[in-house]
Amino acid sequence: MKKILNKLIIGALAAISLTSCQRDLLSLNENVKAPSVLPSETLLAMGQERFFYSTFTGSVNFNNYRFFVQQWAETTYTDETNYDLVTRNQPRNHWNRMYVNSLNNYEQAKKNLVNEAAASETERSNKLATLEVSQIVVWENLVDTYGNVPYTDALQAQDGNYAPKYDDAKAIYADLLKRIDAVVAKIDEGGSGYGSGDLVYGGDMTKWKHLANSVKLRLALNLSDVDAATSKSAAEAAVASGVISSDDESYTLDFAGGTYSNPIYDDLVASQRNDFVPTELVINMMNAKNDPRREVWFTKVDGKFVGGVFGALNPFNSKSHMSDFWLAPTAPAHYLSYVEVLFMKAEAAARGYSVGGTATELYNKAVTTSMTLNMVSAADATAYLAAHPYNAANWKKSIGEEAYIALFNQPFSAWLFSRRLDQPVFVNPTNSKIDGVPVRMPYSDQEYVLNKANVTAAATAIGGDKATTKLFWDK
Repeated sequence: MKKILNKLIIGALAAISLTSCQRDLLSLNENVKAPSVLPSETLLAMGQERFFYSTFTGSVNFNNYRFFVQQWAETTYTDETNYDLVTRNQPRNHWNRMYVNSLNNYEQAKKNLVNEAAASETERSNKLATLEVSQIVVWENLVDTYGNVPYTDALQAQDGNYAPKYDDAKAIYADLLKRIDAVVAKIDEGGSGYGSGDLVYGGDMTKWKHLANSVKLRLALNLSDVDAATSKSAAEAAVASGVISSDDESYTLDFAGGTYSNPIYDDLVASQRNDFVPTELVINMMNAKNDPRREVWFTKVDGKFVGGVFGALNPFNSKSHMSDFWLAPTAPAHYLSYVEVLFMKAEAAARGYSVGGTATELYNKAVTTSMTLNMVSAADATAYLAAHPYNAANWKKSIGEEAYIALFNQPFSAWLFSRRLDQPVFVNPTNSKIDGVPVRMPYSDQEYVLNKANVTAAATAIGGDKATTKLFWDK
């Protein structure tokens, strides 16, 4: 943990030093102890920390995924649960964090890597593959959050392109699938990577390969209703090549604590505010199923689990709260987990794809794994599955609801499942600021100032820049 903290602090200080030195034309105040070019491993670490923090946070100022899937209710303000995406500029904030703090760091790391010493070309190739997969993950987040986005022309400000065109989302999907195949082919699983500079996998290239294939599986399933043939072939190829196969391989960041704490700790503990409670939708669904994970995840009110009303003010002390299970400053942040992969494989099997098991087998494994990872006994997990078996006749509801609960603290993943399977059914709050539950994030307001022609064209192409405009794959 100290290594993580040191790398991030050194990176931040070096960036400040670099800016200062560039402004000093005579270099009279040059700090010779700080690098003039940041090491690629520092840029990798900075990009990873910012990406996980930004996608995992429950802050009302950023991505709002937890509100899009109605898993958190509010106690002090109701703007966010009534889908006000204007006052706090969440679309702008998430957009900037993805492009500037993550993609740009990884892109600069690629450039800096070229001039860095390496023990072998295999090591250099694996490091480049690490950066490539890291970027692909961010691109997938952007295209599945906004739709059409700057892609081909992006990250070219140094070449004078300050107004990049927007690429068609389906074309981005096709290119990401090609990039995944190309980078997987280049990974040498027996070779070294970044080592301690890689905050997620520590340079384990097999894990990076499995992550890349798991993103491919995600993309494939999203295509299932618009390009069934590509969906099936890509999903089957991803699983055959190797996807995340244990919780140890999940794309997860363990935060260092202190300055770099888990964002849920920051939101629910360090803020010293009591702004959020689990929703009635979550609690009532779990109550109806007598879900044993409630005992681990939530507190009780007069012996009962009580959820908050989404879109309304909720007295904090009269509702269940998130338990200490979630609240350590060093708690891991999951982005693409083993449990999600198991549910994706169950969905793929339900669609008739060959992914190494039947839908029933994979559903059972997904539910059991979620129970085990959340401290539920084997006996209770078995009893739960007996009471709530896989329903082949209504598989979207069966898988959709179980994935929704299992991914309670993995909101972007839950949003993908809910849009793809239309389960569970969300109800737009009475006082909502928009005409439905969000299925995409509107574009950054800054784009209409800095890149007006291109963002306007993109908005027209997708059918309107609204939170209720469905992405091309969301049928």
